[in-house]
Amino acid sequence: MFVQATTSSRKNGKTYVSYLVRESFRTPKGPRSRTVCNITDLPAPTRDLIAGSLKGQDFLPSDQVELHEALDYGGLAVLNDAWSRFHLDELLAPLGSSRQRGLLQAVIYSRLLFPCAKLSLAHQAQGTWLPQACGLNPSESFHEDDIYSAMDQLNGHWVSLEKQLYQRAFPQAVRLVLYDLSSVYFEGKGPEHWAQYGHSRDHRGDRPQILLAVATDTEGLPLHVSILRGNRNDTKTLQGLLHTLRRRFGIKEATFVFDGGMSSEINLEAMSAAGLGYVTRLSASTLRSLVAELDLEKQLELGDRQKLMEITHQSKRYVIAGGQWRQQRDQERRQSRIDKAEVELKRLAAVQRKKVDVQKLASQVGRSLQRLKAHKYFTYQVDAQGHLQWERKGQLIAQEAQQDGWYLLHTNESVQKCTGEQVLGHYKGLLDVEEAFCQLKSYLEVRPVHHRRPDRVINHVHLCFLAYWMSARLGAEWRAKGETEEVPRILRHLQTIRLGLLQMGKAVHRTVMTEVPKNLNQQLQKLGLAALFAAPPHQ
Repeated sequence: MFVQATTSSRKNGKTYVSYLVRESFRTPKGPRSRTVCNITDLPAPTRDLIAGSLKGQDFLPSDQVELHEALDYGGLAVLNDAWSRFHLDELLAPLGSSRQRGLLQAVIYSRLLFPCAKLSLAHQAQGTWLPQACGLNPSESFHEDDIYSAMDQLNGHWVSLEKQLYQRAFPQAVRLVLYDLSSVYFEGKGPEHWAQYGHSRDHRGDRPQILLAVATDTEGLPLHVSILRGNRNDTKTLQGLLHTLRRRFGIKEATFVFDGGMSSEINLEAMSAAGLGYVTRLSASTLRSLVAELDLEKQLELGDRQKLMEITHQSKRYVIAGGQWRQQRDQERRQSRIDKAEVELKRLAAVQRKKVDVQKLASQVGRSLQRLKAHKYFTYQVDAQGHLQWERKGQLIAQEAQQDGWYLLHTNESVQKCTGEQVLGHYKGLLDVEEAFCQLKSYLEVRPVHHRRPDRVINHVHLCFLAYWMSARLGAEWRAKGETEEVPRILRHLQTIRLGLLQMGKAVHRTVMTEVPKNLNQQLQKLGLAALFAAPPHQ
């Protein structure tokens, strides 16, 4: 049977359409058809239902059509595309079983999308496409023991993996290397021999920690990560890094950029002896000492904070740089410390004491000023009656104010090879990388750090390094297209694009994807990712 629409004209000139249900059949004289009924007077939606039913289409009430198992998908689709383009499947191919490689991939993805402890991964993965993205069973449990076992597969393989990452990211040798240190603290004891008390960049000197030494290129793409004992001195980390980079990656000629904590004479001499260049920042006290030895004309030039000043002193090359913004920041920082210190001094002076202990009060004042980083700005004394008196060091404050906004850079590169502007540019690159370095720390800073075995702490850092590597690679690609937003933030926004199963009655019909919001669609077009969301993935 079928529905046939026929038209006819009447005397008034109007055209009428009739809708007939007709049936086809055969006779000895050939095929024939006849009208079963006339459905012209039925509402148009009803006629359409009859026509569709006669064609074999199924129809259900609207309340029996639903989206089943909607999963957060967008950010994972982008990561899967990057994983494939960067050939990371080949990188992990020697490690463990297929499921263990999938678990490692899931941990790396989770670092970017929802950093969490291994114990929480199963909970965080609920409602996401994470298992399917990593080739795992949709019902994957993400049990912590299975994840730990997968992490153990990295043992003995990291040097090879890091070499391959370097070769893929840097087909030509790196000529400029930026180096930075950071710390990650533990709740509890941490792994024996690694977790030690030391200078904490997290301001948690009451916790044992490890140090992370990271070398990157100028775009923040990481070359190497070292895990060091938490009590290592900054100046004792650089030579080990140089040895590793030269032996592992074959870097023979490069300029290294690092901050003042690594600028010991031993390190600088070792780099010059190895034929390596360096750019480093020296301390404010070194700047003051150097300026004091300059002639008056040079000292007056420091008043113009828009100009670089190059100085050769005792056969060493220095670049003094600065700006108005840094000058204002230095002034505000110093004034804030002085104001807070005076409030604390007035408080200590006003305390009523039953028994005067001059030495104890003086020690308390000294500790308070040290804590507020204002000790150098004041002189103070406590008399025999316990009266606290103080005054500002006006001359020192005035001298320091003259150098507000300036900082001192030191390099062993010649002017012909590296101009003063290039020296400054190299150091500013390090400042930019310090911001990017915060991404790696954010992947690591899941408090508390639960791992106790040294190898698992190291493997945890290496997995975070891989996530950081992916983020940096994507960031470089997207910055070239004019995108300034952070990669993890974009990925998390894209997770609002979801996949679901269209269920009609009791049967699953097909996989569908939610509509991409207009603002995200514009961003996808800009980043060249729109094709990833043209259709749902094949299940």
